[in-house]
Amino acid sequence: MIGGRYGDTGGVAGDKKSKKARRGKHQPMGLDILYEDRDIIVVNKAAGLLTIGTGNDNGRTAHAALDDYVRKGNYKSRERIFIVHRLDRDTSGALVFARTEEVKEKLQSTWKEVEKTYLAFVEGHPDPEEGTISSYLVESSARRVYSTNDKNEGRLSHTKYKVIKTVGERSLLEISLLTGRKNQIRVHVADKGWPIVGDGKYGRKIRDNKRLALHSHQLTFAHPFSGEMMTFEAPVPATFHQMAAAPEPNPPKERN
Repeated sequence: MIGGRYGDTGGVAGDKKSKKARRGKHQPMGLDILYEDRDIIVVNKAAGLLTIGTGNDNGRTAHAALDDYVRKGNYKSRERIFIVHRLDRDTSGALVFARTEEVKEKLQSTWKEVEKTYLAFVEGHPDPEEGTISSYLVESSARRVYSTNDKNEGRLSHTKYKVIKTVGERSLLEISLLTGRKNQIRVHVADKGWPIVGDGKYGRKIRDNKRLALHSHQLTFAHPFSGEMMTFEAPVPATFHQMAAAPEPNPPKERN
C-alpha cells in the first residue's frame, strides 16, 4: 500500500466546504463526485472509462454519465455538461467539467495555469531521481504520439517528475504536468526507459493487470467566478496500489 500523503484520502481544500454528491439512483456510473456547485463538477474517474465519446463507446463515457446525472433522469431537461479537459481512457483520477459554456471557456482560457499532479508506477529506478523531461511531441497518422527533434513538427512539452518510493524493480513517481499534450506523461517516461506499469502502447502490457498505473491525483486552480484557489484530490484506487506487486512483463523463461 502507498501510505502517508498518498493514501486513500480525497476531497477539496479551500475556504469553502465542498458540496457533497447527491447519492441516489442518478449517481453517475464509473465516477465519484468530489465537488459540485452551480458552475463546475469535479469527479474521480475510474480507469477504463472514456472522458468523451468516440462513436464506438455505446454512450459509456464520463461526459454522458454526468449529462444524465445533472438531468436527474429527465431527458427533457436543458441541463448540460461541458468538457474542460480530458484524461486517457486508462488513466484514473481528478477530472473537471463545466456546467455552462461560459464556465468552460473561462477554465480553458487559464488551463495552462492549473497545477496538475499525477502519480505513476514506472518500470525501473529513474536516475536522476528528480528532474524535468522535455521534448517536441507529435502525433502520427496512426494516433501514436512520439518525440521528435524537429521543433517545426512537434510541440514543446515539459514533464516534471520526482521519485517518491521504490518497490522492488519499480518506482512510484509524483509527476507535475507543465504542459498538457496527448499521452505526454506516458511518452516522456517511456523515452527515458521507465515506461508506466501496464502501458501496452508505450511500454509492455501486463496480462494480470487491466489498467494503467497512472492517476490524476490533484488539481489546483482558481474558481472561474469567485477566484478562490481550490485544490481537489482524487483518492488513489486500490487497483493502483496493487500495480507495485504485479508480476513483471514477459519474465525470462528458466533454462533447463
